[in-house]
Amino acid sequence: MAGTHRKAPSARTPVQRAALLVGVVFLLIGVLGFVPAITTDYDTLKFAEHDSDAELLGVFQVSVLHNIVHLLFGIAGAAMAGAVSAARTFLVGGGLVYLALWIYGLVIDRDSTANFLPVNTADNWLHFGLAIGMIALGVMLPGLRADGERDTR
Repeated sequence: MAGTHRKAPSARTPVQRAALLVGVVFLLIGVLGFVPAITTDYDTLKFAEHDSDAELLGVFQVSVLHNIVHLLFGIAGAAMAGAVSAARTFLVGGGLVYLALWIYGLVIDRDSTANFLPVNTADNWLHFGLAIGMIALGVMLPGLRADGERDTR
């Protein structure tokens, strides 16, 4: 019958879509951290040392370990976006991890071996922003699909 087509409901809830998007962004950032044209002073990239002078976009200090952490967060976000409770766990739990990283970056001596990720001031404030953003998304976004049905996965 003409005009009786119903729009298929979105397969993901807003919180699941947010977890997937955040995961994809982390994957992208993790990959870009290994691209010399995007990461300045790429030849100084080290595995996990404070004296890695490589900077993603010329701003955020990175190392191989830092890039791997971004990739792992991306994989986790994409994988956990499949269910509402897992998506919330990723966003809120990941936000808490980034809040801890922000505090870590504020209290460590950046010239010591304790700065093994490594982090700089730009990283610290990015970690703070990620923490607030991820926690807010995980807490505030609904677990309902576009058709109003609750996702039971």
